[in-house]
Amino acid sequence: MTVSSDDATMLARAPHRIGRVVLVVRDLDRVAGFYLDAIGLDLLHRDAASADLGTGENVLLTLRADPGARRSAPREAGLFHTAFLLPSRIDLGAWLRHAADRGLRLDGAADHLVSEAIYLSDPEGNGIEIYADRPDAVWPRTPTGVAMANAPLDRPALMALAGAPWRGLPAGASVGHVHLRVGALEPADRFYAGLLGFDVTCRFPGASFYGSGGYHHQLAANIWHSEGARPADGPRTGLAAVEFRFAADALDAARRRFGEAGVGVETGAAGGLSVTEPWGVALRLLPA
Repeated sequence: MTVSSDDATMLARAPHRIGRVVLVVRDLDRVAGFYLDAIGLDLLHRDAASADLGTGENVLLTLRADPGARRSAPREAGLFHTAFLLPSRIDLGAWLRHAADRGLRLDGAADHLVSEAIYLSDPEGNGIEIYADRPDAVWPRTPTGVAMANAPLDRPALMALAGAPWRGLPAGASVGHVHLRVGALEPADRFYAGLLGFDVTCRFPGASFYGSGGYHHQLAANIWHSEGARPADGPRTGLAAVEFRFAADALDAARRRFGEAGVGVETGAAGGLSVTEPWGVALRLLPA
């Protein structure tokens, strides 16, 4: 099962989509090596202080070194996982076979009805999801979005799809969504839906999912372990920033909403803007 051309077009044309994720890490060599060897990203740029990783010419993940940073705790607000979307179920099966061959420790796996997903963590505890979408024609729909679940994943069926030797993530891989740990859902909904302009596409107990352009979600937020968390005090590892690509009208609308709400923004290059969400993560909104 592959992502149909309609699905790919839906994601590419969504008014809001993820560009890259920026993480602060203590051991740049170790963490970068994990994303290269275990996850399958390519090294696109490296210096003493940072590394850019991605596929083709697309930077999906930037790692910034801060050896003195305090390690982020699961009960703090921050990153739940960065989700790398693969173009097809065959690609997901190939990655799962690679993970088995490498003996990677997995945190879990699930059939979410709209997608099939595998979970693990990097050496500093940053969550990772590797997933492939089902064609959107079979996504269970609700009046306000989609229905998702945590059903068992058929791992043997996926691994049976693996054919060619593993050569890293395919060029069409992207950051499909970012899942956040937040302190409360109501302010998260107000910020991510009310100000950024995403739709609330699904709700679980303790979690909200935010989508754009008909996609099941480009963002999610949960309070499963972080309820009541406040912004970080001082340098710490984990999520530092998320870069988005916004269509021109969506960017203008977000800028207007931030202004009306009295939320301070900084104007960036090429008409983009930067804003900090309620728990201290920097968001960069760039023109698509």
